[in-house]
Parts: sequence; structure tokens; C-alpha cells
Amino acid sequence: MTTFNRPWHEHYPPEIPATMNYDEKPLHEYLEESASVYGEKKALYFLGKELTYKELFHQSKALARYLQDLGLEKGDRISIMLPNCPQSVIAYYAILMAGGIVVQTNPLYMERELEYQMKDSGAKMIICLDLLYPKAVNVKPETSLEHIIVTGIKDYLPFPKNKIYPFIQKRQYQVLVKPEQSYDTHLWTHILETSDGEVTPVEVDPKEDLALLQYTGGTTGFPKGVMLTHHNLVVNTQMSRKWLYNLEGGSESVLGVLPFFHVYGMTSVMNFSVMTGNKMILMPKFEPEDVLKVIDKQKPTLFPGAPTIYIALLNHPQLKKYDLSSIKACICGSAPLPHEVQEQFERITGGKLVEGYGLTETSPITHANFVWGNRVSGSVGVPWPDTDAKIYKMDVDEEAEFGEVGEIIVKGPQVMRGYWQKPEETAQVLSEDGWFKTGDLGYMDEKGYFYIVDRKKDMIIAGGFNIYPREVEEVLYEHSEIQEAVIVGVPDAYRGETVKAFVVKKAGSDITEDELDAFCRKHLASYKVPRIYEFRDELPKTAVGKILRRTLVEEEKRKLEGTESV
Repeated sequence: MTTFNRPWHEHYPPEIPATMNYDEKPLHEYLEESASVYGEKKALYFLGKELTYKELFHQSKALARYLQDLGLEKGDRISIMLPNCPQSVIAYYAILMAGGIVVQTNPLYMERELEYQMKDSGAKMIICLDLLYPKAVNVKPETSLEHIIVTGIKDYLPFPKNKIYPFIQKRQYQVLVKPEQSYDTHLWTHILETSDGEVTPVEVDPKEDLALLQYTGGTTGFPKGVMLTHHNLVVNTQMSRKWLYNLEGGSESVLGVLPFFHVYGMTSVMNFSVMTGNKMILMPKFEPEDVLKVIDKQKPTLFPGAPTIYIALLNHPQLKKYDLSSIKACICGSAPLPHEVQEQFERITGGKLVEGYGLTETSPITHANFVWGNRVSGSVGVPWPDTDAKIYKMDVDEEAEFGEVGEIIVKGPQVMRGYWQKPEETAQVLSEDGWFKTGDLGYMDEKGYFYIVDRKKDMIIAGGFNIYPREVEEVLYEHSEIQEAVIVGVPDAYRGETVKAFVVKKAGSDITEDELDAFCRKHLASYKVPRIYEFRDELPKTAVGKILRRTLVEEEKRKLEGTESV
């Protein structure tokens, strides 16, 4: 490839343009528009409770006014530490309306992690569940937090669930937290009952002003705050809307299993739904049977997810009891989608399941297969409108040839401004002309379809050979008795590293290590075949369902260190 071109544009269906005109307005204005156009339509469903777009907008406005009364000024960072629930949507848009910057915080964080994020972001307030209130109180003296806003799941449960839930919560968590309204602690119910008046208008420059600080997972070093502007999030959501051109505004239902504190769930479910006037079906956590019941009863048409989510549903013993035929489309992200999973899920639902690709730093989506057009199995598809991508050789500053593995770099209007207060780290991955180094290894074919080989840091070098875990995992997923598998490199005195497989069997399977070894040797070169197998009941995962490969690597290192010390 001597000159840069975009062969993928030749495969775009006529409904998807190569370049688009994007709205130049703040993200929160879409909620006001949907409240005007779709006011009486259902905006969200949550455990039996429903809110219309008019109600969602009114409550967001009430909270925005209250935040301003507490002293929120333009550019202040406000943390949201909530699962998927009405409050997480209301708080998100309220903060933006009031001129603040959202800091999404994982509700599973321990105090040490919470304290780090609050210090790094300089968050002025936090909105959290009542169960998490003690954590917020404990870290407050060490951070810039001035106010804590507290809510509970029961606040949006219908009668009689709202009366019963506190007893369930006490039994499940062995704690019942009862915060009281004070000068620095504010109850959600009190806010909605008392807050009145109009929000003071805040002038927002969509391309310059930040909407979000989204913290990376921190697999290497401390998590970094990814700075995403209103424009970053608006354009990626508008790209999503165009990619899903067969879905209609105001008449679809989007299943919100992916957490909104992860940018994938935030864009593909929350922002997409609000922009299109569609209904969100919110689920505070992923429980396979609960998801199957909700799909059967609520009939979602769009179901963004991760491979582990689809795998868990397909392997549920009660799967055949439920009707999943409402699902029209699913874009799968966060991890490689095994071909067997794609085929089986499409056969059961009758809908389309395609793989996409993106990162927190890109709002997040940059590539996807066509949902209703030409798609290539094993590929993450092609770049989205106005998105460029290249493969660069790993050792030299030179573009790779077709089919040659290198680092994927991307450029587009959805790419972040940089890392919060980390100019050196930003300069390492983001060039002055806007190209972002993803840290992912892959290649592009002559048609412009991209293939992810693995993370740069996950590549295994054994006996001088480069081994990509994803390739070995794909083979393991083809075995009929494997539910989940992940490959890691472990230290080896002779080879430098060797290949280890962590495997979760399907229920009732008695597959052995020798049988898996024989299976892999039929499909892989000998140097790629796992030398060690470890069977587990489950694998460690993030809240979005991504298998934590680095956690397993660290476990292996600790085992080795323990052996050496003995």
C-alpha cells in the first residue's frame, strides 16, 4: 500500500453514506427534543416501572436545577456511581444540562479505587446508591467531594415492590443504609419533591467542551480519564443510527444489559435510545434467566452485548422456554465473537448478530460488520463513516501491506481529546494530526475489512514464534463441549513463554485435557497448541462481560513467585 485509500467504501450499502453531516449541538439537547416529539412515549422500563420521555426530561431538569443550586459551575466534574436504573439516565443528562462533566464510576469499585478516581478527576459531587453511601462518606475527606446525592433501587420500583425491596436488600447484603438529608448529603426523593424553577442556561461548545471523563480499565498502571466531548459522543451515536438504518425512531425497544458506566452501553443503549426516541429496557445486572424473561415479555428489538452475554444465554438450560424472536439486530463488542456463537444466536432469534470494534478512546465504535449487508466472518468489519484506519508495522514507522499484521491506528470525529491531565501519555498514543494508536494488532484485507489478531501486550512469544491468543481461542470455541475459553502466556524456562488455556466446560461435559489437546492439534500448528489446560467453573470478567485476561496472567505470576520463594 503506497497510498492511503478507503476500499471499504465500495461495500457500503446505499443507506450508509461514506461521509455525514453531524449536528453541532450539546448531547443533552436530544433529550429535550425527544420529550417534545415523543413526549408520551415510554422512554424507559425498569423492573415494572415506566417513565415517558416527558417525565424523564422533567426529572432531569429538576436535578439539573438542584445541582446548580448546590454550586455546580460549568466544567465541574460530577461522579455517577450507579447501575443501570432510571437515576443513572436522569443524572447523566442533568449533569450535562447544568454544564457539568460526567465522571462514570463503576459501582463495584472498592474504596481505594473510588478514592483514586475522585482525586484524579477532582469530582465535586457524587450520585450513588444507598448501599454505596458508606464508601462515598469514607473517601470524602481525602478528595474534593463536597456533596453526596443518594438514591436507592426502591425509588423507582412500583408498588408493592418498593415496600418489599428494603427487606430483600437487607437480607441480600446484610446491611440497611438510611442516610438523612443534610447540608452535604442529599436524598434523591427530596430533590425531586423540592427542586423547582428553570435551569440556568450554560453555553456549550460541542467540539471543545467535555461531556464525559470515562476511565479506562487500568490493565497497565493506573486508570486514565478519557476526555470525550459532546461532539465525540454525538457523532458516534449518529453513526450508530445510520449503521442501523432499518430500525425506526420512536418504535424500537433497546435492551440495556450493558452497563452505562461503560462507554459501549452508554452510546449503544442510552444515547442511541434518547436520540431516536426509543424505549430503553434497563437491567441493573446481568442474570441470564432474568434477561431471557425480559426479552420474552418486553420484546426488545435491539440488543447490544458482549460475547459472554450471548454465550451465557445460549447455554442456559431453560433457553427453549423463552421467545427471543423480537430481536432484529445485535452489535457485539468488547471481545472477539466466536463464529459458532453468532450462527447459533441468529438461528434462535431470527435476528442479526454482527461483530464490531472500538475503544473507550473512540466513544467507542470505529468498525463494524454490516448488519443487513455484506459481512465477513472473523472480521470486525469496516470503518464507520468519516472514520479512517490503517495498519502500521510494529517495528518501523511504515504502513503494512494487505494481510500483514501490525498495529491498528484510527482517525475520526469520535476520537478523544486526550487523557485527563496526562499530556505525556496522550502524546504517546495520539498524533498531532489526530491518528490514535489503538494498541491492538490486526490486519486489513484488500476489500478493506479489518481483522483483530490481539492486543499488542497479549501477544505470546514462545520459542521465537509469535502466537496470538485469539486464534487459539477461536479453535477452542469450535469444540461442542466448550462454553468459554481464554488463552494466556505463562513463563517457561525453555520457550520463554508457553501457552496456557483456561476453560469452562458446558454443563454435563466430561471433556479431558488429552481430548482437547488432540482437538487443537488437528486445527493448529504445534507451537500454538496449549501446553497447559486449567478447567474452571467460571472466568473473571469485567462488568461489561469482557474476560479479564490480565487477571489470569497476574495469578500465574503470583503462583510462579510463590514457587520460587519456596
